[in-house]
Amino acid sequence: MINKTLTSILAAGAVTLGAQQAAAQSMSLDLANEYPPSSVHGQSADIFADTLQRLSGGDIEINLHHGASLGYKSVDQFDAVGDGALPLASSFMGPWAGIDELFLLSSLPFLASTPEQVWDLYQAAKPYYEEVLEENNQIFLFATPWPPSGLWGNKAIDSMEALEGTRIRTYDSSGTVTLREAGAEPIQLSWADVVPQLSTGGIDGVLTSADGGASASLWEQQSHFTEVNYASPLQVLHMNRDTYESLSDEQKEMVEKAAAAGEAYGWWVLPRRQQENYAKMRDNGMTVIEDVSDDYLNSLNAAAEPAIEEWRSGMGERGEEILEAYQARIDE
Repeated sequence: MINKTLTSILAAGAVTLGAQQAAAQSMSLDLANEYPPSSVHGQSADIFADTLQRLSGGDIEINLHHGASLGYKSVDQFDAVGDGALPLASSFMGPWAGIDELFLLSSLPFLASTPEQVWDLYQAAKPYYEEVLEENNQIFLFATPWPPSGLWGNKAIDSMEALEGTRIRTYDSSGTVTLREAGAEPIQLSWADVVPQLSTGGIDGVLTSADGGASASLWEQQSHFTEVNYASPLQVLHMNRDTYESLSDEQKEMVEKAAAAGEAYGWWVLPRRQQENYAKMRDNGMTVIEDVSDDYLNSLNAAAEPAIEEWRSGMGERGEEILEAYQARIDE
């Protein structure tokens, strides 16, 4: 289904909308992204920007600022886009949990373990994401998943004993709860703070995807990656509503088509990117561990249960609605 979506959207995006060129003034818009340009989400944002510039005949130019080059982290970008300080941003959802617990959903540990399940969970929750951003003067354009999170370390983290006492970076509160329950010493950090903390010895390891770590060349500080398929959390590309409303109807349509192209790429590349990253990591001297024991995975799943129950309790009826819709999609 995802592949068919990609094919149809990219084909549509490649067609010049000659009859729909907007009469509105040309504009140049900044787009902030905390992560490197080589990451899945850097590339998805690039496709969005390139497609929009092509469809608009150059009338809408997106200035891409990857790697937190504007000084914004994902946690900052929610308010920055809502207030109009930024017209556009690509933001990791996890740090937004302090705004609404809804944004922890996609990074709940071991809830969605295949690309199809990650897609189904996204579809179940998408109307709720759109509503929260709508209430905060923003447009939800699209979301794409990170490849599954695993454990980067200066040793193999392939058992509960290896995890015990390890100071490991997490990206949200549910990861912090889960790894603390598992016996580690978790420290929640924004991505921009990871490499400095590794360089100074502030942390021993990192919970992140092979893609995130490879895009930042974490093999310069870490020697092992342990695959546990923890979660494939979402990154959202969002737009200031006032900026969006200033567009003509034709330009809005172009933005939506460009968003569809960026989203389709991100979902299409998900199952392919992991093995590409593993090859690159091995080429750079890393040991990639893909065959951890069932006992270890079962123990990690048990450690995750308090985080999931905490989320369900905090979300109440909304949470149950989303999980019921997700289960219905799985059962189809």
